[in-house]
Amino acid sequence: MCLQNSMIFKLAIIGTVGLPAKYGGWETLSEQLIIYLDQKYEISLYCSSMSYASQLVKYRNANLIYLPLQANGVQSIFYDIVSMLHAYRKNDVLLILGVSGCVALPFLKLLTNNKIVVNIDGYEWKRTKWSALAKKFLKFSEAVAVKYSDAIITDNKVIQDYVRSEYRRESTLITYGGDHAITSILSKSDLQRYPLLAQPYAFSVCRIEPENNIHVIIEAFNTSSLPLIIVGNWKYSEYGKVLQDKYANKQHLHLLDSIYNSDELNLLRSNATIYIHGHSVGGTNPSLVEAMWLSLPIIAFDVSFNRISTEGCAKFFSSSQALIDSAVNLFANQAERAQLSKKMHEIAVRRYRWDSISAQYDNLFKSLLLSNEG
Repeated sequence: MCLQNSMIFKLAIIGTVGLPAKYGGWETLSEQLIIYLDQKYEISLYCSSMSYASQLVKYRNANLIYLPLQANGVQSIFYDIVSMLHAYRKNDVLLILGVSGCVALPFLKLLTNNKIVVNIDGYEWKRTKWSALAKKFLKFSEAVAVKYSDAIITDNKVIQDYVRSEYRRESTLITYGGDHAITSILSKSDLQRYPLLAQPYAFSVCRIEPENNIHVIIEAFNTSSLPLIIVGNWKYSEYGKVLQDKYANKQHLHLLDSIYNSDELNLLRSNATIYIHGHSVGGTNPSLVEAMWLSLPIIAFDVSFNRISTEGCAKFFSSSQALIDSAVNLFANQAERAQLSKKMHEIAVRRYRWDSISAQYDNLFKSLLLSNEG
């Protein structure tokens, strides 16, 4: 078959909780791909009905398809597999976000010649929240994804190098975008709701997991009087519950539950004095590039992912003492904050734009589809 430029191909996005975005990076990525590509593709997005009391039929021009399974935890394996089996007959390209259901790819490849693209995320199998058995399964599923997909997407050069070294396969490097994050100007009513925003403060937003070094961050700020706000899902794990309870009476430590309203989150985040990024596992973390777009001076945990993402220009920490030393210095040094802020934004504008990232996805899909030409 000869592909025509005017042809609208069908794209299925698999592996997210759903839209409107209310969970994390996969949902934001899906939302932005729909914004930029829904005139070029007929897009279907798979959603978990367990997470949406009110279910939209469409998001912009994309079709939303609901499955009665959880999109996270053990059920994510079956959620992704059922999504794949539902999608393969009706779509030209399957974009699978994450590897948990990719154990089914050898079987799926027997059923269809349609193109399968997997974004493998970061070292998901290294996360401390998983049991030893779960880690082995995720590592195996990652290997299957790399072997049986038509294209692999990695979002950070460190992950790209890992795939090349571990599996001897090339991947396409496509990062995340951050320009959906918008600076909010504080109003009087905002300050009445959040009086703490009237003073300088440090900010972080993330899942409350050990590999995000939440305990290190809190311990650092507990030794000082510098205000700290962390937004996250504290009540979803024993780790989070213990930390939130332990520091509940500390007046300068504000451990807030998850905020899914983007306007509310941007209000707290964009007016921060500095941003703390504690992630130690993963590729290019969405929360980091969003903070860079907001021109926030960043202190990041010292791992290769974060150095690559910030081009080594952020401040880095590997201990509570190193973190609080850098934070105290930045709070006191306005000129250094301004310089760091400018550099973070410059990198974000150059590397983390959704229009460019969506175009890279489009080019990859089209190159795969055109390989069938003739």
